[in-house]
Amino acid sequence: MPMITPELIQRFDVSGPRYTSYPTADRFVEAFGEDDYLQALRQRGVGSSPAAQPLSLYVHLPFCESLCYYCACNKIITKHHERAAPYLGYVERELDLHVKHLGGAGQPVSQLHFGGGTPTFLSDEELSGLMDMLRRRFAFAPKGEYSIEIDPRTISAERLQVIRALGFNRLSFGVQDFDPEVQKAVHRVQPAEQVFALVAAARRIGFDSINVDLIYGLPRQTPESFDRTLAQVAELRPDRIALYAYAHLPARVKSQRHIRAADIPAARHKIAMLSHSIAMFEQAGYVYIGMDHFALPGDSLAVARRQGRLHRNFQGYSTQPDCDLISLGNSAIGKVGATYSQNAKDLLQYQDMLDHGHLPIVRGVALSRDDVLRRAVINAIMCQGRVQFEAIEAAHLIDFRSTFAPELARLRTMHDDGLVHLSADAIEVTPLGWFFVRGIAMVFDRYLQAQESRAQFSKIL
Repeated sequence: MPMITPELIQRFDVSGPRYTSYPTADRFVEAFGEDDYLQALRQRGVGSSPAAQPLSLYVHLPFCESLCYYCACNKIITKHHERAAPYLGYVERELDLHVKHLGGAGQPVSQLHFGGGTPTFLSDEELSGLMDMLRRRFAFAPKGEYSIEIDPRTISAERLQVIRALGFNRLSFGVQDFDPEVQKAVHRVQPAEQVFALVAAARRIGFDSINVDLIYGLPRQTPESFDRTLAQVAELRPDRIALYAYAHLPARVKSQRHIRAADIPAARHKIAMLSHSIAMFEQAGYVYIGMDHFALPGDSLAVARRQGRLHRNFQGYSTQPDCDLISLGNSAIGKVGATYSQNAKDLLQYQDMLDHGHLPIVRGVALSRDDVLRRAVINAIMCQGRVQFEAIEAAHLIDFRSTFAPELARLRTMHDDGLVHLSADAIEVTPLGWFFVRGIAMVFDRYLQAQESRAQFSKIL
């Protein structure tokens, strides 16, 4: 494994975005509203049939029965399952408004994701009704990717059978850590045996891909304790592994105030966890996709990585092309054309806007030419680990070296440190550089020039 010096750790122990979008969500403004979003929807079909560009759909289902202290998602903690039905009624209203402005039902869909919250908070009947609701309005591609997030504490093998019958072909299990002490510290206790049994059942049922989510940097984790979790995950052998760094932001995330700062591992220990993870998973036969994802060689994510077709969206790395994303539910973030938009986070505001016949868009951003250019460079760094100057120049009609002269000068130090290789026609992230890839991408982020802009982001290590 590459040698990571204390000096590098100290220099990169800073805050920065994860770049699931650029510009990042902190740049969204309230001046962007429903009218701007509707214009983007209308422009989607101008000049060619929208059937040429399939949609991606995301549905945010915010309900959870219990609070996980680390979680920064927009969620509603309740044991009252009857609250789901009215919420789904509002999602249907939102759907109908989208269909109206997209020009009617039948738009093709190649990707669907249910997130939250806990999607399996919904009953089997409610999940079935939601899928029927979507299928009546969109045409789902036979070989699309249809995924749902699973809390192992809310599911059984019988329910997995129902989920497969509804058309889902991909599962993502929230594991985070198998260590009992860490689970207690974050208020999410789930025995490893339960997860192993569910993954075995999912394989028997025939899901195409099974993902496991892990988090390093949680309270009471140590490199040694996390090594034990890594060994268990290697034995579990999911098709994909998402390994996220815990973002401790108690000023913004109220639930994280239950976590003592003293219990959070130091940056050097987090680096050790990441380093051990990469080494152990590669030894187990996984392909390191980049930053926070691993996949078995035959998984479509690994194939896309080899073929240079990898993309990044609000769910992380994806095999899907840069298609428009229609997002439904409170707080959901969508992308249509050169715009990003977000629904109202507050449930009452979300419902009130729909009660008055409006799409619940409360903020967003229309990308400038510079935004689109920098997004392409950042995506190339995050997804391919390589920026080919000629490709960027041809797509955006610029001279790369003159346009990004200040950025290339800043990268020279990273080149000297062995994080990137600068050549006459490209920037390439080195194996050592992948540990700091967010810091490399930040060089091209125009909005981070002001140091105070970084305070709201998580640490990049």
